[in-house]
Amino acid sequence: MTKRLLGLTSVIALSAGAAGAEMNFNRIASFPVVANMAAGEDTARATSAEIIDATADGMTLVYTDSPLGVIGLIDITEPAQPKPLGNLDMGGEPTSVAVLGRTAYVAVNTSDSYTAPSGRLATVDLDSKTETASCDLGGQPDSIAKAPDGSFLAIAIENERDEDLNDGIIPQMPAGHLALVAITDGAVDCASLKTVDLTGLAAVAPEDPEPEYVSINAAGETVVTLQENNHIVVVSKDGAVLSHFSAGAVDLTGIDATDEKAALVFAESQPGRLREPDAVAWIDADHFATANEGDYEGGTRGWTIFAKDGTVVYDSGASFEHAIVQIGHYPDRRSDAKGVEPESATFATFGSTPMVFVGAERASVVGVYDVTDPAAPVLKQLLPSGVGPEGYVAIPARNLLVSANEADLGADGGARSHVMIYEYQDAAPAYPHLTSEGLEPLTGWGAISGLAADADGVVWAVNDSFYGFQPTIFRIDTTQAPARIVGAIPVTRAGQPAQKLDIEGIALDGKGGFWLASEGNTAKLVPHALYHVNAKGAIKQEIAIPAELAAVETRFGFEGVTKIGDTLWMAIQREWKDDPKGQVKLVAYNTETEEWGAVRYPLDTPAKGWVGLSEIVAHGDHVYIVERDNQLGTSAATKKVYRVALSDMQPAALGGDLPLVAKQEVRDLIPDLTATGGYVLDKVEGLAIAADGTMWIATDNDGVDDHSGETMFFAVRP
Repeated sequence: MTKRLLGLTSVIALSAGAAGAEMNFNRIASFPVVANMAAGEDTARATSAEIIDATADGMTLVYTDSPLGVIGLIDITEPAQPKPLGNLDMGGEPTSVAVLGRTAYVAVNTSDSYTAPSGRLATVDLDSKTETASCDLGGQPDSIAKAPDGSFLAIAIENERDEDLNDGIIPQMPAGHLALVAITDGAVDCASLKTVDLTGLAAVAPEDPEPEYVSINAAGETVVTLQENNHIVVVSKDGAVLSHFSAGAVDLTGIDATDEKAALVFAESQPGRLREPDAVAWIDADHFATANEGDYEGGTRGWTIFAKDGTVVYDSGASFEHAIVQIGHYPDRRSDAKGVEPESATFATFGSTPMVFVGAERASVVGVYDVTDPAAPVLKQLLPSGVGPEGYVAIPARNLLVSANEADLGADGGARSHVMIYEYQDAAPAYPHLTSEGLEPLTGWGAISGLAADADGVVWAVNDSFYGFQPTIFRIDTTQAPARIVGAIPVTRAGQPAQKLDIEGIALDGKGGFWLASEGNTAKLVPHALYHVNAKGAIKQEIAIPAELAAVETRFGFEGVTKIGDTLWMAIQREWKDDPKGQVKLVAYNTETEEWGAVRYPLDTPAKGWVGLSEIVAHGDHVYIVERDNQLGTSAATKKVYRVALSDMQPAALGGDLPLVAKQEVRDLIPDLTATGGYVLDKVEGLAIAADGTMWIATDNDGVDDHSGETMFFAVRP
């Protein structure tokens, strides 16, 4: 077992799968593509790793970055330590790339407008980092593919439509086509460029084919998807159309197809949903897989294996999406459109196992399927990715899989675009850390915001206001690997789902029920309050904050609650109006005398942004507190567990001077948060401490909204 895997296992020993008796993919590195900018460049500009390929030796990655107009290069000689090799300007918008040997062939969009599309095929020598040739493609290119023998390239000339014109409905001329160009002695032969006419084939807008994605098999046959036309065409290496057929439709059931309420309810259906495939990949000489992203009429939330005569050999239906629901990656606010939105499909054989990798753009997940039997693929793993996975390259000779993730949320303080690297290892799968697999009915979850430990390995969790119409208490069995959500208790008021709650903390009441702390937001009429609920989740008592607190409140309120005897202690996330800068309140409420009090807690000085509290838990002679900044990735500096002696927790009356407690650092969580090869996640929100001192840590995935959806749930042993 490698050194890095030993380190990972020590951190998440009870969160990963059972001991590794088989091969699995585990992420080993994440590369922020902003790192490829040169010194002095404006790193606040948006970046986007989209389509990616590797050199023949598997040591260098090349990806397209459309916003910057460049291709980026990454040295993965040591795959766990990727190094920047810089960007190369392409004089236009690079849309796709294919690499043969040490030469990159880049499709570049140079269009002046939708009605005057243009583009070129650029040849780049990766050693000298210079462009050596260019071919006019006669239109706007999208996908590019290389023949397995390196003899030619296929380029989808999409001539994409204007989505703002007539609601994006086609036809919108000029029509697209397929371009084939020969490679002779490693050099592109522009004079050989052949245009394959694809008009008149599809039932949808036959005069305006919009080729989207291409793949070439060992026989030199190119399969091309016409996404908006819901059609698929197979073309010979000489440019003859061998077969073409509609991509068809699927009847979907058991899905969440609306976004009217912030809740996960998988009880709807969509009959006759057009596939409208995006990516396509040959899996053998006779079969190929499509990722059915959809466009304006479709998107079946899944993927399909076709025979090249058009026969549907396999369709995932809603099963891929259901598996994603169980690991907490379902993007609820995307429900009315295309759900998890499969966009990418890649094929490779690792060892003796043929595999299809399906990327869900909106769920930021990579599905790993064993396609030994194309009629019965087996889902082996779901891998966490960056935000918006767009392209993949498999490097079986080095046991590596790489994803390019296009979304850059840096302008809003979110995650940057990343390239992520996975290794095929003789090891247990490190992800997911938490799943609801086996719980009936199908149970989605996310936005975990507070934890509380119980006996027998049980940890209770709550979600926050992201699911405002579905506040829930989750029962987690931590004795299984990964940890399992084995129960979901709705929080109710008068028999209905409770509204106007932002639950950020949970504590056991010692009688089978719970105390819940709600972070208020007066602008949204959400009160700062405590709620006492019974074992069935019904609210039996609501306790508003006293006038002394209400007079100085801000929206950054209760983040966690814990019970010490008859007293509840709540951590307030950030300074309120009467707090000195850098100090926040720990507020006490005696459930018997109904008296309120508080102490003050000193925050770390933020390196960037702000620092606040996320959780409070009593254990032994101390109160343990999660303190974090609002930064992620390389900007993150404070993700720590501190403790305060119970002897210091002597509350004074509100409205007067409050004692300042002393804190002691217990654990810096940043090494834990990077132990699975990802970037540091922003919101460490949950902490529970079992009787034996084991700490359980959870991150909040913001309901998979402008977030990768990744939830870390791991144990730290005493």
